[in-house]
Amino acid sequence: MSRTSLAIAGAALVAAGLGAAAYAQQPTQPPFATARVEGTDNVYIFRAGNHQSMFVVTSAGVIATDPIGYGRPQMVTTYVDEIRKVTNKPIKYLIYSHHHFDHIAGGKPFKDAGATIIAHKRAKERLVALKDPHTVLPDETMDKSRTIRLGTTTLELTYVGLNHSDSSIVMRLPKDKILFAVDFIPVGTMPGRAMIDSYPIEWEDSLKKVLAMDWDTLIPGHPGAPGGRLGTKDDAQNVLTFLQDASAAVKAEAQAGGCWDRVEKEMKLPKYESWPGYEQGLPMVLRRYCGLWGRGT
Repeated sequence: MSRTSLAIAGAALVAAGLGAAAYAQQPTQPPFATARVEGTDNVYIFRAGNHQSMFVVTSAGVIATDPIGYGRPQMVTTYVDEIRKVTNKPIKYLIYSHHHFDHIAGGKPFKDAGATIIAHKRAKERLVALKDPHTVLPDETMDKSRTIRLGTTTLELTYVGLNHSDSSIVMRLPKDKILFAVDFIPVGTMPGRAMIDSYPIEWEDSLKKVLAMDWDTLIPGHPGAPGGRLGTKDDAQNVLTFLQDASAAVKAEAQAGGCWDRVEKEMKLPKYESWPGYEQGLPMVLRRYCGLWGRGT
């Protein structure tokens, strides 16, 4: 069984051998689940609804990511409790993947537990301006890169440029060749709402930078399709190819005067119609590229 399967953990991680295929066969998902990434000793995923985060247990404490408390503040306490079921080590860090509330709202229980919150400098700038009462400001910021060393674990934080947001960082565990990246590398699904405020040209460049990194397994911010699976470099390449195809198709139509109405009402991308979320996501993709190629925005 490959590392891209998850070992779903119950209260005492008793289901640690459950793989993604079995997980996909469950008729309904529980409201949350804690999982150890197969093939690792200390890398876990906490999933709440359709959002998920990575946490790493080290000999000197825990590195957690995205509290995912938007609209469900009680789930952040559950997240902390789930970490406590795995280890009694202190939670040293909470790292924000980017500034969007659906992933980073609700971090107060982590702050109360003593965690230092880290984010990209642009994330803090955004959060200071937005003043969301449910989102805790970062204690520390980074620019292009930062390395967290805790116990014997090294976690590399890298800003790869504009993509789904202007503040996204990727987090790489070099020993395990695992990457945690949120929203700009959907696994097996069509980009949808992620396109609304995106930077399409730069998004392609950021994907090329990610593909050049040394990693094998991708933990996405939303469970991958099918079955909640993790991702591979093939998934990242598929997203890049999709963006390139959609961009080229809309550009041609835009230059012929097709934006907005003709593109939004008539254009299809049949190569991708089997992707989950195609029908719902395609209009958002086409509208964003019409903004780019039809208006230059």
